[in-house]
Amino acid sequence: MARGARTPSGPPTLADVAERAGVSRQTVSNAVNNPDLLRADTLARVQAAIADLGYLPNRAARNLRTRTSHLIGLRIQPAQEGTANATMDRFVHSLVETSREAGYHVLLFTGDPTDPLAGYDDLLRSTAVDAFVVTDTYLGNPQAMWLDQRRAPFVAFGRPWQQPGATHAWVDVDGAAGVALATDHLLDKGHRRVAWIGWRKDSAIGEDRRSGWTRAMHLRDLPTTGLASRVEDTVTSGRSAAGVLLDEAAPTAFVCASDTLAMGVLHALAERGLRAGDDVAVVGFDDSQVAQVVRPGLSSVRQPLEQVAVEIVATLEGLLAHPAVPQAQGVLLTPTLEVRDTSGPVRG
Repeated sequence: MARGARTPSGPPTLADVAERAGVSRQTVSNAVNNPDLLRADTLARVQAAIADLGYLPNRAARNLRTRTSHLIGLRIQPAQEGTANATMDRFVHSLVETSREAGYHVLLFTGDPTDPLAGYDDLLRSTAVDAFVVTDTYLGNPQAMWLDQRRAPFVAFGRPWQQPGATHAWVDVDGAAGVALATDHLLDKGHRRVAWIGWRKDSAIGEDRRSGWTRAMHLRDLPTTGLASRVEDTVTSGRSAAGVLLDEAAPTAFVCASDTLAMGVLHALAERGLRAGDDVAVVGFDDSQVAQVVRPGLSSVRQPLEQVAVEIVATLEGLLAHPAVPQAQGVLLTPTLEVRDTSGPVRG
């Protein structure tokens, strides 16, 4: 500590750091923004003063100087009633943590539910964010094309399902591989009539996940006719679909496109006095908190959302670098299977 340096009474300032380290204010500024300009011993002295005082650089002033905000925009949608899906919650938490470690913060915004571009234009015009993370690509929303046309940096969580020729960066999870993993798990336990409950045919993600079930069944020369149902992603729809399949196809196991639908299957089994896992096996998708706490525990495909966040932030860092670092167009990650009691014992 420099001779005569005082202990600040309020939040420490750049001047307080300079006084404690016995250097000029410009030297402190260089230590924060251009450390390569300083000698090692000077930099170490300033960094020690910063740590001692708990000094935080003025982000607003730095943003004005560098014309960057260090903010990443993410539009969030309202939670859907009647479902067990909390995937976006887990993803947002992972993205916030990973972004913070990289020196960025996530700015959440909403918009008119009927207008997929609401909110983007205001943030882009005001340069309030440096880049965006786009979700809901499975809905065919136009954000990716709109941002691409304006050369705004962004990464999509989800493949460009309806734009196979798109060249923007994206990160996604291989749903087909996850469902195939779940189906193989049940087949390895001796099940031969494994039913599928998925989403409507206009859902690209739903059809992708269904393909994993179809492929796994066909690779073992097992029939799929009459064993599949497409419904809305609600517990009620899952319960109804399970009831019909139990009556008409007599499956011994179910694989579902979501934990929400799997919860519906559990309801249908309970209503018939059947025990999930012992009488009929059930596997969901997303490994939601509901899957982890419901009795018996619901086996479920788990998406590596923490790794999704890491890949997205790494790609954004490359896009925002000067000069920009070329990035892979798409990163497809493989999910895992969390096995719990609803998978049941090995069948003879």
